[in-house]
Amino acid sequence: MTSWVGRTAAEIAAAVQEKRVTPRAVVAEHLARIEALDGRVGAFRKVRAEAALSEADEVGARSDLAELPLAGVPVAVKDNLAVRGEATRNGSAATPGTPAEDDHVTVARLRAAGAVVVGLTNVPELCVFGTTDGVHGTARNPWDPSRTTGGSSGGSAAAVAAGLAPIALGNDGMGSLRIPAANCGLVGLKPGFGVVPAGIGHGDWFGMSENGPLATTVEDARLMFQVLAGTEITRPSGPPSPRRIALSVRSPLVGVTVSRPYADAARRAAGLLAGAGHQVRPADPPYPVWLGTTSLAHWTAGTAVDAEGLDPRLLTRRTRVHAAVGRRFVEGVRKGERREQLRRRMEPFFAEHEVLLTPALARRGPAAADWHERGWLRNLLVNTNYSPLTPPWNLTGWPALSIPFGTLPSGAPCAVQMVGPPGAELELLGLAGQLEILRPWQRTAPIN
Repeated sequence: MTSWVGRTAAEIAAAVQEKRVTPRAVVAEHLARIEALDGRVGAFRKVRAEAALSEADEVGARSDLAELPLAGVPVAVKDNLAVRGEATRNGSAATPGTPAEDDHVTVARLRAAGAVVVGLTNVPELCVFGTTDGVHGTARNPWDPSRTTGGSSGGSAAAVAAGLAPIALGNDGMGSLRIPAANCGLVGLKPGFGVVPAGIGHGDWFGMSENGPLATTVEDARLMFQVLAGTEITRPSGPPSPRRIALSVRSPLVGVTVSRPYADAARRAAGLLAGAGHQVRPADPPYPVWLGTTSLAHWTAGTAVDAEGLDPRLLTRRTRVHAAVGRRFVEGVRKGERREQLRRRMEPFFAEHEVLLTPALARRGPAAADWHERGWLRNLLVNTNYSPLTPPWNLTGWPALSIPFGTLPSGAPCAVQMVGPPGAELELLGLAGQLEILRPWQRTAPIN
């Protein structure tokens, strides 16, 4: 009997389209794996077992089954996006438990493409931090359960890395897709501004947050991205054309260093791309000295806006402090002056270099622990020291992705990041696909 757990979304969709398997059978098999493993992984806040099986039957009965790019594919959805009939809790006890009347537009697009939502995934409260833990549970890295999966799309990443779903929907406001993707050995794409509908929280963190895919292969990430973006599904006809690629292993933030495993991974990836015909040379982006304070202002101000109207007594301490710090920055952040300055500063660099290659993280993810019960400053320092390389590209609003590359000394996945100017999503995926061929990775964590 063929097992569909561990298969790619593209493989599942093709089998369903050709009626070699039913959507119900695929979904039931993944639900069984969730039941068996999620107690150790902590990926889901809510599993939609009965509803998912019913919706799988609806997909199987569709007359256009052969035309659905995600026919019968189970998908996990981050718990800050509305799923019809389910509460959107956003990792908090302060949010209402009222079921959503309609799907978020990205969820609606996935369902229209034939995907079946198997559950809503755990997030840190209000999706603020780079560790996923809180009142609804702790998401652990399936490759190393003693470590966090990352955040804030941590539950979504854990679900895919553990084989509980082949793809997941997440979003990224300061690295919230790329951080857990890097920890968990996944492809995580943050699209550029306006490419995929946002509608995250109250104002998308001033336009910095984007919805995007988490997947185990570049093909699945491309497939899901194009469904989310509402564009025609295309397959690359060959390897990408030679590109001018800048390699930088420098941290954007003063006082934060990149550990050797991540720096070495970026250098090795650069060597492979150079060997494949790309023009690769070391070059650091002109990161401004004010980048750290600007990132902090935007990060905290976004939380301040999202916390408005919530009972502060029901928020965890680190969230309350984060929002209180951010309230003083909201009006200044809304003007967008620093973001525009950063874009203008970076444009000449990306005119000279078409793609930037960096480490995805500065060091491995911290321990899986009750970080939400610890002090704000301790959380701030831990998050900043392990993920300084993702926030600049939310501030610019430009596309960036994380892809697995090599392993850490612990045996968990290592990762690199690629960044491009506006409109470069498919180009980045093309380069990622080339690296995937040159240096394949193990797609699913060995957890049973």
